[in-house]
Amino acid sequence: MRIGHGWDMHRLEPRAPAGAGRRLVIGGVEFEHERGPVAHSDGDVLMHALTDALLGAIGAPDIGQLFPDHAPENDGRDSRDFLLEAARRVRDAGWQVVNADMTVVCERPKMGARKSEIVANLSHILGVPAADLNLKGKTHERVDAVGEGRAIEAHAVVLLVRA
Repeated sequence: MRIGHGWDMHRLEPRAPAGAGRRLVIGGVEFEHERGPVAHSDGDVLMHALTDALLGAIGAPDIGQLFPDHAPENDGRDSRDFLLEAARRVRDAGWQVVNADMTVVCERPKMGARKSEIVANLSHILGVPAADLNLKGKTHERVDAVGEGRAIEAHAVVLLVRA
């Protein structure tokens, strides 16, 4: 068995043209929100954390090494590409995902109404039953940048077994 942990955080700013924020996408699902992540890619904080958890579990380079933010081809890139590559590397290394436990931390938007949509999307990308993926939404109780709505973060833990 192998365990991997991933974490990511992005600053949230007003969406363009008022600011540098991109569309707010979490787990491949777009949310209507006046603020969005400041990121080189699409800034999907959950896919980034999950990608790093998968890569970490197999001892592979992290997301920043594989998809550097200074590379022009990664500007605005769909984070689905990162997650698909991590899943491919997991399979090629002879492992399979047993389960993933994920947490998105932000004041708004609330995850509750869209959790099953996000899980279904990630299940499809990873080829893992939705029942093996857990997603929690938490606030930061108005503490620090996340609690003030100026940032969003995500954590992911994955368990792998030999395929």
